This record gives sequence, structure tokens and C-alpha cells, in this order.
Amino acid sequence: MPHRGVAVVAAVALLGLSGCADRPNDLDTYYDDPTPSAKPPSPSATPAPPPPKPSVSVSVERPVLLTASDLADEGVQRAAVGPAKGCLAELPDTVVGEASWWYPSGASLNQRVVSIPPKDAGAALKAVKCDGQQHTIPAQAGVDAQRVWCTGPTCTVLLAKDATLSAVQVTAGSAARALDAAKRLAPLAAEKLDQ
Repeated sequence: MPHRGVAVVAAVALLGLSGCADRPNDLDTYYDDPTPSAKPPSPSATPAPPPPKPSVSVSVERPVLLTASDLADEGVQRAAVGPAKGCLAELPDTVVGEASWWYPSGASLNQRVVSIPPKDAGAALKAVKCDGQQHTIPAQAGVDAQRVWCTGPTCTVLLAKDATLSAVQVTAGSAARALDAAKRLAPLAAEKLDQ
């Protein structure tokens, strides 16, 4: 009798194996997802994606923001960058860098750098219209164009080189102090542009 039980088990095993005999010996095929019963939508039913918007290159290859070591003689401390105000808000929105600083006196220093492709920051600078009075400071070496605007106790130096426009803005206790600081900072910003 024990031989009959072994024969039954062997027969069941053979039947089980024969059910798989027509399938390839590949475990991946045993776990494939079942074929979906619904057909995918036809290409005409699927809306085409919108064409990509042209992008403006805003890459600047040189470090143009003033650093703590550049400003060591100013005695400033790093501050959080806030929304652009005054002349800085008039610049194109292709911003590649911003920084803000505080003087111990409470005066502020903000810098915004924008890219103007293709290498026409000088023309873009001439198109910037800031409120207030335009001032003249000594010509900065290595830049294509420059302007200085003061509105009340805020003065902004605008410097253009190739495709980069750098703006440094100082708000102080008086217009005279802001303009003095702008004159001191202009050569530093120009040097960064010319590197």
C-alpha cells in the first residue's frame, strides 16, 4: 500500500509539471503583469504637450558678487536679501546673483547682478530709468558703461561689462554719505566685472 501513495504523489507532480511544459524556463515571464483589457487611448485623443518656452541664458562665468573680503574695509555684516527696491527694481529680471549687507551705522548695501545676452549690458544699462538725480563719478576701468543714480539717501552704481550688469545700492543716513559709499564701492564692483 505504501507504494500506491508514492505513485499518486508522483502522478500529481507529473501533471503539475506538464502544465508548465509549454512555457519558457524564465521566471520573469511568470510574473508579468496581465495584459490590460482596455486599449490605450489613440494618439489623436491625447493632447499634444505645449511647446517649450524659449529660455534666456543667464550664465555668468566669473564671480561678480562682492564678497566679505572685498568689503572688509567697509565693516559690513551679511544680511538677508529682500525684495529689490528703487533702481535695483528697474533692472531686467535675469538675475544671476544678489547679496545684502548692513553697516554698523544702520546703513544698507545691496548688490544685484543680471545677465543681458548677447553681451549687450551697456545698451541695457542705458535703457534703465531710475528715479532721482544722475551723478557723475570717476570712470571705472574695465567696464563698458556706468551710471550713478541717487534718490534721497539711496545711491545706486550701475556698471556694465559684456553680458553682465552689476548694480550696487547704498542707503545711508544722508544722500552725501550714500554717494560717498557708492564712490568707494564702484571700483570694487568694477574689478569683479573685469576679472
